[in-house]
Amino acid sequence: MIEQILVTKAVEAVNQLFNTQVEPNLLAVQRTIPAYRNQGDFSLVVFPLLKISRKSPEETANMIGNALLDSMPETVSFGVFKGYLNIRIKTEYWIQILADNYDTQLFGIKQPDQSNPVVVEYSSPNTNKPLHLGHIRNNLLGYSVSQLLKATGNNVVKVNLVNDRGIHICKSMLAWKLFGNGETPQSGGKKGDKLVGDFYVLFNKKYKEELAELKANGLSEEEATAKSVLMLQAREMLLKWEARDQETLGLWNRMNSWVYEGFDITYRRLGVDFDKIYYESQTYLLGKKIVEEGLEKGVLTKKADGSVWIDLTAEGLDEKLLLRSDGTSVYMTQDLGTAQLRSDDFAPQKLIYVVGNEQNYHFDVLKLILQKLGRPWADSIFHLSYGMVELPEGKMKSREGTVVDADDLMDEMIATARAMTEELGKIEDFNSSEAESLYNMVGLGALKYFILKVDPKKNMTFNPRESIDFNGNTGPFIQYTHARIKSVLRKAGEDVAFQNVAELHSKETDLLILLYQFPQVLQQAASDLSPSTLANYLFDVAREYNQFYHELTILKEENPAKRALRLALSQLTSSVIKNGMKLLGIDVPEKM
Repeated sequence: MIEQILVTKAVEAVNQLFNTQVEPNLLAVQRTIPAYRNQGDFSLVVFPLLKISRKSPEETANMIGNALLDSMPETVSFGVFKGYLNIRIKTEYWIQILADNYDTQLFGIKQPDQSNPVVVEYSSPNTNKPLHLGHIRNNLLGYSVSQLLKATGNNVVKVNLVNDRGIHICKSMLAWKLFGNGETPQSGGKKGDKLVGDFYVLFNKKYKEELAELKANGLSEEEATAKSVLMLQAREMLLKWEARDQETLGLWNRMNSWVYEGFDITYRRLGVDFDKIYYESQTYLLGKKIVEEGLEKGVLTKKADGSVWIDLTAEGLDEKLLLRSDGTSVYMTQDLGTAQLRSDDFAPQKLIYVVGNEQNYHFDVLKLILQKLGRPWADSIFHLSYGMVELPEGKMKSREGTVVDADDLMDEMIATARAMTEELGKIEDFNSSEAESLYNMVGLGALKYFILKVDPKKNMTFNPRESIDFNGNTGPFIQYTHARIKSVLRKAGEDVAFQNVAELHSKETDLLILLYQFPQVLQQAASDLSPSTLANYLFDVAREYNQFYHELTILKEENPAKRALRLALSQLTSSVIKNGMKLLGIDVPEKM
């Protein structure tokens, strides 16, 4: 990459000019800001070198600039503004970049190697409720991170852990048993995950009513909680499940099967998938064995009531429960078992958990326990902690049934896309099947892009209407740009045949340099585990292409070499947008 060459040659120049030895990380090369692009394509900041040169910023920059002209055949001129050395790269260099890549379908994308895989866990739903808006961010982030890692040459395994057991699952089961009257997804006309989720909400409604009645009879909050018949029945059901009671297992299997059918529909619509699915019901027993191992090694302690804990106060944390006094396991128990299974299954070089930032403490503890148990692979655990997603009206609560259902949100997005697309008259020559496909593509593209363009570490507010704007930093704007480019290429009516030119217009250079940076952007996004880096870059590409399109003629250009070059630029832009959006899980239309 030309930036790396510039840094290398600049280091050599500084060492020779000032009789010193500087490290490459002291020098930063970046794209010149638009105001100074008349001076050069890239800027080198010389302020960190002033103590070494003992000269003014301008004199230091001029000395290095002249040295670069002598040592780098790729450079043609430079300009200096205060402490910035702005370096111009020869037109021939950029034209060769275009000639080498304009008809490369997978420009910038590497094939996965065969090294030990990076295992990425995402989704991790509970089987007591359907997927909601929070799950959408989780799934989109996990899937896109996986695709980015693959595109930069990593062997990736996508996994899902289904939380299919525990007291929360028993609450849904108990509510169905007490109040369900034998309802099924077929008889109720509902997706299975929605039906089970309704009974989870119903349990909490009935439980609140029971507590209110107990408190009305003079009991305190604590006394009412202790005397709750519903909660006692739910705990008894969990004990029966762990004791392998056949009736309880039968109901559990039946209701979970409804949920899995519903999940699969949502996953397909969302465009995410997994290479392997783990189930908590199959990992918690291994977790219990690891807890026993910890007791034998003296890493864990058992209290008088039979509960098992680990004391992490010396590490700045606190005591963490690993087994309840009745012998039932907690989330940490099964996570120990699941981590061990993944290590056994894949020997991963890295194990990435895509989980919200409310679980930061949990993963700090998980890693510490495994380290204390002598698992050498514990250091490979990485928690990709992301912020919460809310709606303009505030937070969502599963227990109260105020979450935004994933399927309902996708339906709303597609309906909004239909209304706005028809209003803008972008489907005049579409048949009904093509139009429906476009509505789905635009609606889901808007949803995915709006979520993924935000830095994962940040909390965000999702505004459905704002996300489907055909102008601005949105998925539909990028999709429309791709359709515009494909229209230009179709109207050209010929295979693009690149021809050399003597010089480039500034808009051609700006677009070409931006496209040239695509492989670097992919590497940065993969290294940071941040699809937002790629998403915002693609917006920059789309915006730059539209400026290029409006300022220069393409199809009506009379100079055949310039026409061919601009078509080649259009073709490379199309490939970068299509491939980049695919890594975000977003399809782009051929026409619009």
